[in-house]
Amino acid sequence: MKKLSIFVVDDDEDFAESLAEMLESRGHTVEMASNGEDAITRFKETDFDLAFMDVTLPGMNGVESFFEIRKLKPDSKVMMMTGYSMQELLQQAIDHGALGVLDKPLDMNKVLDAVEAASPDGIILLADDDSDFLESTQTALKMAGYRVLVATDGEEAVKSALENNIDLLLLDLHMPILSGLEVYMALKTQGRQVPTIIVTGYAQEDSTLLKEIQDLSKVQCFTKPFDPKVLLDSIESLIKE
Repeated sequence: MKKLSIFVVDDDEDFAESLAEMLESRGHTVEMASNGEDAITRFKETDFDLAFMDVTLPGMNGVESFFEIRKLKPDSKVMMMTGYSMQELLQQAIDHGALGVLDKPLDMNKVLDAVEAASPDGIILLADDDSDFLESTQTALKMAGYRVLVATDGEEAVKSALENNIDLLLLDLHMPILSGLEVYMALKTQGRQVPTIIVTGYAQEDSTLLKEIQDLSKVQCFTKPFDPKVLLDSIESLIKE
């Protein structure tokens, strides 16, 4: 399991420190904050893999803080914690993307389950100009626990691949500015090759091109439409190699 950067937000210092110690004993890096305002400031400065946030914080409460954090970083993973019944507030947080709610005193097995579920399995660059395909595929990948970057043209795809430490490239052959093949060759030329899955809606027309790419390196190819589960299985096998 990957070691995570975890943020604990709670005004109960003893509780926060005991939770942090337990997480650190398993190799994770932990930061702490005691109020919502400080939590929001730290989220602006740092990309945390997971946060545990108390609902009843002084000043801005945990749910209000969570809403602000989601505005800053929509992909942030936050688990709410509470020792009180605040069903309406908690439901609002869940409706807006909170991972769930842990009741205090915490069941540490549930805490560790939350950490394992939030562990990023890799960063995927999804390069495609088809908005419907982007939306559905991005949703499926995020639900499977992957962090997803998006590029809608070839030039943007090359720039993103060079600037980010991506684990896999999901690349459409037919994109504006630079084609999928041009993107692939540009990255190869600059020594930035990553496991790649080629996507096309024109398998027959692209057969020669697909063979050319596959001959260059180990690349998998999918023809639209395809079963998302098959795609996820391929991604998992490629990232683990």
